[in-house]
Amino acid sequence: MKKFSVMFMIGVLFVISNITVNAKTINEADTELCETLKYALIGSLREPVDKAIVEIYKGDKNVPEGLTWAAYDTEILNIKQLYGVGGLYELTIKIYPYYRAHMSYGEDEVVINTMGELISFKHLKTYP
Repeated sequence: MKKFSVMFMIGVLFVISNITVNAKTINEADTELCETLKYALIGSLREPVDKAIVEIYKGDKNVPEGLTWAAYDTEILNIKQLYGVGGLYELTIKIYPYYRAHMSYGEDEVVINTMGELISFKHLKTYP
């Protein structure tokens, strides 16, 4: 009987301690959560995108000084899962490089993986 009482008490403790807690994701940005995640993801890949811009425009003798790009003006075209959930992903994005006060200079397509490696890039258009 004593064994039964101890087992019963242990069972009750497991049931009581097995409380499900649902944590709410906190979004401290001025945008919806999906947009915030998109900007965070794109922003985290800034270094390989900057590298792509340098490579794309290095032969352009008309390229303005200070050419850059903005995460909010970037489109995610494709996210390819390479090795299963939680593994490596490959992102294809379209960027719109600009100079000075957001004067557009071109359109480019860049492929980057989530390890921050530049896979490929393609120049699509230069604006006059």
